[in-house]
Amino acid sequence: MKRLAVLHEELNFRPWTPDGTLTSTGEFHDWWADRHANGHFAVEQVPFEQLNDWHFEPETGNLGHSSGRFFTVEGLQVRDGAVDTWSQPIINQPEIGILGILVKEIGGVLHCLMQAKMEPGNVNTLQLSPTVQATRSNYTQVHRGSSTRYLEYFVGPGRGQVLVDVLQSEQGAWFWRKRNRNVVVLVTGDVPVHEDYCWLSLQQIGELTHVDNLVNMDARTVLSCIPFSLPDEGDAPTGELFRDALVRSYQYQSRGGPVPALHTAGGILSWFTEAKTRCEWSARLTALKSVRGWSRDENEITADNGKSFRIIGVEVHAGTREVKSWRQPLLHPRGNGHAAFVARPINGVMHLLVQARPEYGLMDMVEMAPTVHLLPGQHVSDVPDAFLRDALTPGGGKMHYDRVLSEEGGRFYHALTRYQVIEVGEDFPLEVPANFCWMTVRQLMDLLRHGHYLNIEARSLLACIHSLC
Repeated sequence: MKRLAVLHEELNFRPWTPDGTLTSTGEFHDWWADRHANGHFAVEQVPFEQLNDWHFEPETGNLGHSSGRFFTVEGLQVRDGAVDTWSQPIINQPEIGILGILVKEIGGVLHCLMQAKMEPGNVNTLQLSPTVQATRSNYTQVHRGSSTRYLEYFVGPGRGQVLVDVLQSEQGAWFWRKRNRNVVVLVTGDVPVHEDYCWLSLQQIGELTHVDNLVNMDARTVLSCIPFSLPDEGDAPTGELFRDALVRSYQYQSRGGPVPALHTAGGILSWFTEAKTRCEWSARLTALKSVRGWSRDENEITADNGKSFRIIGVEVHAGTREVKSWRQPLLHPRGNGHAAFVARPINGVMHLLVQARPEYGLMDMVEMAPTVHLLPGQHVSDVPDAFLRDALTPGGGKMHYDRVLSEEGGRFYHALTRYQVIEVGEDFPLEVPANFCWMTVRQLMDLLRHGHYLNIEARSLLACIHSLC
């Protein structure tokens, strides 16, 4: 095993280490209940005219903040060739925020300093978040609130040893080219722990991903990027067929010998490049008032067909935030999303079926997504491939993970996605359409050394898959 000495080598810690945790499960739940009781949170929908410093620009209809910071709600125009195909509102937040987790070895076990953080769009108000989760406007105190705790560990000369530092995308259906800096920093000295923070092991966090709406989206994306050490090839099989095949999926990429993965790393990159060149769509920002098929009244911006999402305004009170009260717009999806990885053992190694999926707000239009990725308002019946619809129906495969998890609560209101990992048998085809590719977990983890390969839903599911070993 190698300790991480430079960026992207492997940490000499395993996420499934069972002993040596600083905080017991009971202590965590007591702390969590106390944070709920002491938070004094309230979120209420209000008309747009009550959003104080937020205004609709007369010429464009765009909704923005008087400071010119934070974000704007603008229009997105999608084209197929030279033909305008459809349009919608979209959130434009060009600044890059920090999603940072502080890690430390405690008792021989890697621990993460996690935060109990309130976001106005969270369905349950409080969720487990990274050590630092802040937009640039927030941590530069445009809101004139208090400073961001632990920021000094992630920026400036005094920060700790950087293990991960990579720009990753967020929801391309709702954000225009949004990126955040995913950072993991290792410290060795004492770190004062504020009452809203708690040290948890990777195994404990993995267990908490099996609780609906507890580990937030920002934590999941950073956790997916942590390059922890992999199982040894000599580890004894457990006799659990799925788990043993999954462990091999972490082991195998290429170690100087035969590659037991179905595809090589070079073959995967070529497949992905080809998928991007096949995408003939283009997208651009446009004035919000020019978006067709959408209407605005005093309370919301909504699609005329009543589908997709709406834009609303909220008033927020939060005793634990840098600013104790504020008002802002939020994107409110109509219904839940659905993201599922189909998993199949191939030559004894678990593979995940990965989709090259266009999303028109992404920086490069196409990223790797779960096998099935449905937006709110879409249903399994909308999946074009019959073999995938069959896998998603009850009895179509063996369910290993099935939870509802929240998406970003700072910009979306009650945005929920059902995340699943479904194992299929040998009758499921190896030959798949051109926009799909079988990949090992190790191959996906290697891609996370770089930005703009895996979309936010794929990264969320990969963080949850780590808990299945």
